[in-house]
Amino acid sequence: MPITIIAMGVVLLLVLMIVFKVNGFIALVFVSAVVGIAEGMTPLEAVASIQKGIGSTLGGLAMILGFGAILGRLVSDTGAAQRVATTLIAAFGRQRVQWALVVTGLIVGLAMFYEVGFVLLLPLVFTVVAAAQMPLLYVGVPMVAALSVTHCFLPPHPGPTAIAIIFNANLGTTLLYGIIITLPTVIIAGPVFSRFLKGFEKSPPEGLFNPKIFTEDEMPGFWISIFAAVIPVILMAIAAVCELTMPKGDAVRQFFEFIGNPAVALFIAVVIAVFTLGLRNGRDMAGVMDICGDSIGAIAMIIFIIAGGGAFKQVLVDSGVGHYIADLMKGSSLSPLLMCWTVAAMLRIALGSATVAAITTAGIVTPIIAATHADPALMVLAVGSGSVIASHVNDPGFWLFKGYFNLSVVETLKTWTVMETLISFLGLAGVLMLNMIIH
Repeated sequence: MPITIIAMGVVLLLVLMIVFKVNGFIALVFVSAVVGIAEGMTPLEAVASIQKGIGSTLGGLAMILGFGAILGRLVSDTGAAQRVATTLIAAFGRQRVQWALVVTGLIVGLAMFYEVGFVLLLPLVFTVVAAAQMPLLYVGVPMVAALSVTHCFLPPHPGPTAIAIIFNANLGTTLLYGIIITLPTVIIAGPVFSRFLKGFEKSPPEGLFNPKIFTEDEMPGFWISIFAAVIPVILMAIAAVCELTMPKGDAVRQFFEFIGNPAVALFIAVVIAVFTLGLRNGRDMAGVMDICGDSIGAIAMIIFIIAGGGAFKQVLVDSGVGHYIADLMKGSSLSPLLMCWTVAAMLRIALGSATVAAITTAGIVTPIIAATHADPALMVLAVGSGSVIASHVNDPGFWLFKGYFNLSVVETLKTWTVMETLISFLGLAGVLMLNMIIH
């Protein structure tokens, strides 16, 4: 019976979001309350559980998302992202321009949301296409694939970070595993896959962009731009290595665990970016702080959707469903990693939103970790992989790609949808292989 109630709750969530177009946060909170009451909680207990879930989720995540959004906006609005892209493209040369855009997509994707990175880097793709007389998809798909892969696998990006908080997974370990999976995935889904798209090439759409293009004097230096964008990843990776190789009481390990804490690492990166990308580059403090303030508004709804997923998770725990699921899994031979991927994939296909699919999946499968002793970091990556599969007409990213690459709906299904599905299956394969090696 508890599983039936959860299934009905998920169906209700799908109906609310797909049929009635209800906002994701509102739908998640409503469904959480309905499921809680249906599982035997009183209305007041359900409300208290929802509040607890929102508080516990945001308590570990608000600083990370806030500082991450600020860092991404600083990298974007100061010209640092443009500096990274143009320098790498010039350094790699025409023959290896795909690899320049892969590296750019990975660096920029770590510091900002997918849609922001997409819109920011597409003018540079168009510039390369016009200057080098190269096919649009051949140049653009590697960059788009890199942005999408960071969205799936690499903290401090909000998606994997939010799931890791819910699963109590170590973010440094998740990052290291994610990097291992990211490299082959982005190579196959980007430069390799783009070579099969010659039949879909179109000219860039006219009049679509009027972006802010920075002059040489307006942009910060290349190494400063790189350093500001990737310093959180460097600090988190060092902390993870120290945790794996040094005794717990070691002073060096404790120091790097502190500065490698995701919130602390992102705060350090923001402080560095304020001074190196902002003040030292000719901006005043008031202008830099305006950039920081504007960045928070852009992520407000994403934060609330993640909070709604935390509420759903807490209701399942507090109502006793978590124990029921855990007991079922104890006698199951199905891989918990495969189960995570499957649930996330089904929700992604139905809902469209990768974030909502991932967060909802995290709430449903959290009890499985304790029951099966599955690796939480690999569970994060399994959910991330499933949450990007088969993007189609209910996903805003589908229409973003269609419009900017000047494709028809059918052509977008054959290019973008196939690329996202390829990333999903490659991610799953990587997770399963890592699990075999580690365990």
